[in-house]
Amino acid sequence: MSFTITNTTKEKLPDHPYEKMAEEVLGKKYDLSLTIIDTMRITNLNSIYRHKNMPTDILSFPLNENAGEIFLCLSEAEKEAVKFKRPNDNFIAFLFIHGLMHLKGFDHSSTMESNEQKIRQEFHI
Repeated sequence: MSFTITNTTKEKLPDHPYEKMAEEVLGKKYDLSLTIIDTMRITNLNSIYRHKNMPTDILSFPLNENAGEIFLCLSEAEKEAVKFKRPNDNFIAFLFIHGLMHLKGFDHSSTMESNEQKIRQEFHI
């Protein structure tokens, strides 16, 4: 697995085994980049690619069957963590797993939720 993290903000990404999570979901031959971005940039990406002119916490973009990108906005994730009554660090990992499932090709469904739950249990999320 090729895995890179780029943080374009001053916010600190919580310490989790992101690469191991990604490998568990996507396999050893996947190229993944995780980029931490601010609210303005994620709003721009959400507007361009999802036609929703508002911020979101995470966006996943499959590039091909063996490569993809995840963009994560920590400040938006912190707001959502409160709504879901989860500690911020835990919610970040929860979102990351969710993004990985989208890269794997899942759409929101009970099957996706079941697969997410298996990974969350494995990593104590």
